[in-house]
Amino acid sequence: MKQEISANSEGSYEMLVFSHLRWGFVYQRPQHLISRLSKSFKVLFIEEPIAFHEEERNTFDLEVINTQLHVLKPRCSEIAGIADILKQFLSRRHFPIGWFYSAAFSELLGDFEFERVIYDCMDELSLFRGANPQLVRQEKFLLSEADFVFTGGKSLYEAKKEHHQQVFCFPSSVEREHFESVEQDLTLPADIEPIKKPIVGYFGVIDERINLELLHDVAQLRPNVNFVMIGPLAKIEEQDLPREKNIHYLGMKNYKDLPAYIAAFNIAMMPFALNDATKFISPTKTLEYMAAGKPIISTAIKDVERDYRDCISIVNGPEEFSTAIDKFLDAKELKTGEKYKEILDSTSWDQTAMKMEKIIKRKVGA
Repeated sequence: MKQEISANSEGSYEMLVFSHLRWGFVYQRPQHLISRLSKSFKVLFIEEPIAFHEEERNTFDLEVINTQLHVLKPRCSEIAGIADILKQFLSRRHFPIGWFYSAAFSELLGDFEFERVIYDCMDELSLFRGANPQLVRQEKFLLSEADFVFTGGKSLYEAKKEHHQQVFCFPSSVEREHFESVEQDLTLPADIEPIKKPIVGYFGVIDERINLELLHDVAQLRPNVNFVMIGPLAKIEEQDLPREKNIHYLGMKNYKDLPAYIAAFNIAMMPFALNDATKFISPTKTLEYMAAGKPIISTAIKDVERDYRDCISIVNGPEEFSTAIDKFLDAKELKTGEKYKEILDSTSWDQTAMKMEKIIKRKVGA
């Protein structure tokens, strides 16, 4: 829903969120947390600039998610131009909370005043392909201005605590009941239903973090297994994808539909490359796969290996991947169910948002 709202109608915003990820993209950490926090704080979620025609310069779209959460989509050439758009839209310059998902927005701190500045660091964006070389400098500035820093995993926590005294580790969590719905008698979507089992599946962004060579090699090793990749492409092209008869790319799916897709998986996979872009990741899908009760095969991502190696299969190379497939397909039942339950009982997005809110309210004095 797009709606024009006058500057006078926004006076009650309590939190401005600056995000490099779009609200309508893959549903992940920002959407989980901000949707929950918006129950206590009225939020304006501000995205990176969108493409525009010249006559649209310095305009914006405003999407009303609900009365407590609005998404602003600015049209300008660079992030610095967002300040002029916000000054058109916002009737004041002072707000209780400024929440940053990317240091690229830190230059806007000179245009607005916040009682508290939060940096929720979910990735080491400076190590991603095509990253602006200014990000390192921008993050240094944001860290100097932030009142506290939240991190999306232990590796990020260990890195950021060296540069800030108020760092809190809030690893990726899960909306457990959503993925546990795979246990219900779900109708398989039309694009996955014809694919023959066994299926080894992945959902998430398909970008430079995926080991495409590994996917190709294990698909060749196991022509009797179908490999399903669900998610949008980012920073890679269609021609970069390995093409085998048993590799299926189904594109981006709505978050609400994911349980119906994962219900078709025999095994869930995380075929991540071990490179700069994955050095600090803590994949949200790990817990989502667990909630769905699926056996998991993953490459040796640091945060995954040290926290979950006793209940998922960590592999190095296509031969180990193929062996792990056999192990899970031959098993009559998943022996890690109790371990999954123990892990899932200790976390949820609701718990994470509640803990963050407690910190925020203590700091802000709300």
